[in-house]
Amino acid sequence: MITIEMMPPLMFGGLVVAMLIGFPVAFTLAALGLSFGFLAIHEGFFGFSFLQAIPERIYGSVLANELLLAIPFFTFMGAILERCGLAEDMLDSMGQLFGPIRGGLGYSVIIVGFILGAITGTVAAQVIAMALISMPVMIRYGYNMRYITGVLAASGTITQLVPPSLVLIVLADQLGKSVGDMYLGAWGPSILQIALFAGYTFVLSVVKPGHVPAVPKEARTLMGWALWRKCLLGIIPSAVLIFVVLGTMMLGLATPTEAGAMGAVGAIVLAVIHHKDFSSAGRKVLLAGVAAAGVGTMIGIYFTPNLPFKIAFAIAYLAVAWVCIEAIRIPDLRTLVKQGYETTMRITCMVTFILIGSTCFSIVFLGCNGGVWLEHMLTSLPGGVWGFLIFINLFIFFIAFFLDFFEIAFIIIPMIAPIAHKLLTPVVGADAALIWFGVMLCVNMQTSFLHPPFGFALFYLRGVAPKEVKSSDIYWGAMPWIGLQAIMVAVVIAFPITVTALLDAPAKVDLDKIKIEIPEIELPPPLDFSQPKN
Repeated sequence: MITIEMMPPLMFGGLVVAMLIGFPVAFTLAALGLSFGFLAIHEGFFGFSFLQAIPERIYGSVLANELLLAIPFFTFMGAILERCGLAEDMLDSMGQLFGPIRGGLGYSVIIVGFILGAITGTVAAQVIAMALISMPVMIRYGYNMRYITGVLAASGTITQLVPPSLVLIVLADQLGKSVGDMYLGAWGPSILQIALFAGYTFVLSVVKPGHVPAVPKEARTLMGWALWRKCLLGIIPSAVLIFVVLGTMMLGLATPTEAGAMGAVGAIVLAVIHHKDFSSAGRKVLLAGVAAAGVGTMIGIYFTPNLPFKIAFAIAYLAVAWVCIEAIRIPDLRTLVKQGYETTMRITCMVTFILIGSTCFSIVFLGCNGGVWLEHMLTSLPGGVWGFLIFINLFIFFIAFFLDFFEIAFIIIPMIAPIAHKLLTPVVGADAALIWFGVMLCVNMQTSFLHPPFGFALFYLRGVAPKEVKSSDIYWGAMPWIGLQAIMVAVVIAFPITVTALLDAPAKVDLDKIKIEIPEIELPPPLDFSQPKN
């Protein structure tokens, strides 16, 4: 005899067993949800009409969810930028800029990883691009093999946390918070993480200078203004794209979907201007468009938008269209755009099917009192709020050995979000509770790309590394960086201000002292409906 109290642990255990066997997650979730749903109907826990909520929720939360439209746009943007040559130029220029100091190539990988993370949003793109470009150079100049593999893998995972991360978009959707607030909350930990990675490189350069030597002077081909010019040509267009994508969202000028669409077009423009076959006429048109956009922006800031404002931005839009037409003219870029479409389709379909499966599972799980079971289990942990946070982060850390971030976000987060909101509200307030929790889990889930046996960043690195790089070097090289990310999780837990500092402070209003004063209104004299006198 199965009781309703037994259903939630049976469902959760069945999910773990099915995934360990190796069944596809999306279909496993749907199959388990429907199977346990029919079992619950047979046992009388709820009626057949309860399952009508599944198609309704799939339509309302998946198919009609406009926020999820941002995922294909950001995926396409990353797919274009990973192959357009931007990473090569930035790594080469940064490597020569920081080359004279010990650990200089490591610093350049970390900084370029941060910049690429803010414009690509995909881990695979960064790890593969930076490994192909930087690993041979670092090996040539005598860098320690385990440091090479560790810094390349860890710098690739930075994109998990740096806006416009796909993880943050998905977490915002699952937690019911705005993407802009999630991005604001993630900036503090992102910068701290870069500082932590750079600090580890500095300490290593002092303690073991032979592991991270400086690049010899004769190997540096660019000096002076030529070097700075190459650095700026890589950084300035990237900074413009970052502002177009993130700045417009944070200023409230665009929704995440609109910002993603602009980012997709901006990625094509960056790919064109970095290509050797970009025509001189196209460069002139682009410069005219940039000048027109600058004039239009100044008019919009200091004057009321008028006809010159519209003309200026019309010229800018025509320039962007011209550059995109150049992408059609150049065969390499046509192929690049096609590959971007294919990558976007694969990832978007994967996300959609996981969402549909997780919706089936979660509705039946909650219908069998799974939410009550989880709340009772998590709120009875010793240590109160801090015990809950430590337990959840350890749980996410270990479950990430087997699941990727999409699966964790769609399966685990919806179950624990209401409990987290209830427990964390007294610490940071109702508005910031889930933002703090989401960013904390995002930092934690970065480790899923690094730790054995299923760290995807390690797989990507193994796939592109030369034969002389041992698999043991890749796995052992990741260990110190996993420790650094664990330290980062502890910092975010202990100091919530690292996340909440940039969020708008909620207005503190004492409801007992609110007075509503209604001014007295002098009413006109009443109408006289009596018979008129002769």
